[in-house]
Amino acid sequence: MAEPRPKRKQRGAGGDGKQNPMTRGYARAEQRNQEAREALEPLAEGERPTVVTLGAIVAALISISIVVGYATGVEVNGEQPKLPQVVAPAVIMGMMAWGMWHARYWAVLGFQLILVVILFSAFFGLVVGASSVAQVLGTLALLAGAGTFFYFMVKAMARIQMPTRAPRE
Repeated sequence: MAEPRPKRKQRGAGGDGKQNPMTRGYARAEQRNQEAREALEPLAEGERPTVVTLGAIVAALISISIVVGYATGVEVNGEQPKLPQVVAPAVIMGMMAWGMWHARYWAVLGFQLILVVILFSAFFGLVVGASSVAQVLGTLALLAGAGTFFYFMVKAMARIQMPTRAPRE
């Protein structure tokens, strides 16, 4: 008859009083996160962080420029874009502008997603396609601007926070 295998000791739990380094690290990180959350001041009614206001203005200007460009007959690669190619980004940027103006979490998150796409595209363009000093400098300026914008929007998003939802019944 086979002997039963001895039970394995679980790391970080019970007995010897030692705690797993991973568990200790997680506990310290969670404590820092909690302190950071407590240090944030919630937005007052109608308040909007400055970076979110700037984002709303930028999004509105982009939306308007798309419509104005189409109306004035701007061509892309030698031909005028089709209407859906103009309406979709103009509406998306317009909705984001409205949402950020009203300090909506989803709008700031969407704008940050666009900033991430810009950052990755600019970096890839810098590595693969930049062929002149002007292109390199312009791309570096774009990376610096979009990166700074992204960085400051993170704290603004933490202050806006998603609304709490009622549990489903």
